[in-house]
Amino acid sequence: MKILVSDKLAMDGVKKMEAGGHTVVRAWDEPKENLPKLIADCDAIVVRAATKVTKALIDAAPKLKVIGRAGIGLDNVDVEHAKSKGITVVNTPTATTISVAELTFTFILASYRDIVAGTNTTKAGKWEKKTLKGKEVYGKTIGVAGIGRIGQAVAERAVAFGMSVLAYDPYVKSDKYENVDLAGLVSRSDFITLHLPLTPETKHMIGPEQFAKMKDGVVILNVARGGTIDENALYDAMKSGKVRAACLDVFETEPPAGSKLLELPNLICTPHIGAQTDEGQYRAGVMVAEAVLEKLKGK
Repeated sequence: MKILVSDKLAMDGVKKMEAGGHTVVRAWDEPKENLPKLIADCDAIVVRAATKVTKALIDAAPKLKVIGRAGIGLDNVDVEHAKSKGITVVNTPTATTISVAELTFTFILASYRDIVAGTNTTKAGKWEKKTLKGKEVYGKTIGVAGIGRIGQAVAERAVAFGMSVLAYDPYVKSDKYENVDLAGLVSRSDFITLHLPLTPETKHMIGPEQFAKMKDGVVILNVARGGTIDENALYDAMKSGKVRAACLDVFETEPPAGSKLLELPNLICTPHIGAQTDEGQYRAGVMVAEAVLEKLKGK
């Protein structure tokens, strides 16, 4: 069969599909506007985050049987339309768990020890030893919103650092940590970290009402999906000092050009790199290849 790979994938994943006897079209350097033509006679497409598998793209592929997403989120795939046409959608929900959890904990430590400010001021020729007074995470409480694979991995690392863990998830109850509702999470936590998909239910789930209930000096982290935090309310809370630091790998609009959050010194941010590790991308590429091969066999 013919498989279109439209985003850069670990070569071992590409080779695995070719070893299965399939023709793999390596199209990650092609302009996205060429995809409807390229996909026309393909049986499968494999994407990461850059390709949007829209209704129009799906309709341009009458032979399409499988859509493979190398990663966790499926918000760049029209899953419902694919299902309506009998097309199977597969992803790799475990491939980048460690990568995202480690970035989350990097943010946690950086927010309490002024790593970014220390780097910038020292490079600027200053020696701010007396002013950069940090805090220990030991003994602090972290509230994990979404206690799935990544949330659990963050919680395990928090326990290793001597932190207490609160878990909020309307669908999953933890058997290791104290389960609380959202109000309990925001009012009791020193750190609040979100590990949830963006859905109508989670959009702006952290807004003015939740910020008002938080401890002074709270740190809020989002290494999941932009839009779960009301960024206008976050800006106000950061300006007022309610929020010590916001650590964001994701934004409601990406790239966040013109966002007033970028003006604030207590913002630590990265360009949606949670899954961007050599190990995570390798696992994602190989795992999505294996999943696509299984589905093409009818399994």
